[in-house]
Amino acid sequence: MFTNRREVQIQWGDCDPADIVYYPRYFAMFDDSTSALFVAAGCSKRDLIKVYGLVGIPMVDTRAKFYIPSTYGDVISIESRIERFGRSSFEVVHKVFKAEQLALEGFETRVLVGRHPDDPGRLKSVAVPEEVKSKFMRG
Repeated sequence: MFTNRREVQIQWGDCDPADIVYYPRYFAMFDDSTSALFVAAGCSKRDLIKVYGLVGIPMVDTRAKFYIPSTYGDVISIESRIERFGRSSFEVVHKVFKAEQLALEGFETRVLVGRHPDDPGRLKSVAVPEEVKSKFMRG
């Protein structure tokens, strides 16, 4: 599967009083990394929303496994890839490396959603287009 890698320098504001990254900051980094993955694959989230008439691509599940802490000034590398596609969902895996050591893994499940045809106030899942899937199937 297509993988994108980006580097992030840990900022002072990312850390808690113990001088380690405050865990919710990683989830913001994962969200940014998913956006970067889509851009690198040639279909930004904004393009997906516009071209396919989506309302958004909300996260419906997320979790992380922490192995090594990161602190202010560290440079981490985040490798992101789509692990699996469902009908309207996809699973993203983020591997975070600190000096080539696996520091943590993050997992997201996201769903493509549009307006429900019978009730525009409700959301309805939308099938992931094959042309979008194909962009991530390349190695």
